[in-house]
Amino acid sequence: MIKVTVLYGHPENPEAFETYYKNKHLPLVDQVDAISKLEITKILSGPGGSASETFLMAELYFDSQTAMQEAMESPEGQAMADDLTNFATGGVKILIGSVVDNW
Repeated sequence: MIKVTVLYGHPENPEAFETYYKNKHLPLVDQVDAISKLEITKILSGPGGSASETFLMAELYFDSQTAMQEAMESPEGQAMADDLTNFATGGVKILIGSVVDNW
């Protein structure tokens, strides 16, 4: 299983970010059929209550690397990726990894 982790930095306007994310961006994400699971985490703090560089984390799961690549190259995947510039004013980091079940 492949996981794409999207780390969003603190936006200029958190309320506008959340409204756009819920109402505009997530519907685009939902159109990418190859996503087998989606988890959204709002970051509260770093260790010991310290400030975190990350505001929100999205984790998108795909059955395989091929499924992920095909999804990202599809018109729906491109629309999802292109939309980041419309709301992610705090910056975005994207990590791609293989989920390890039995380490």
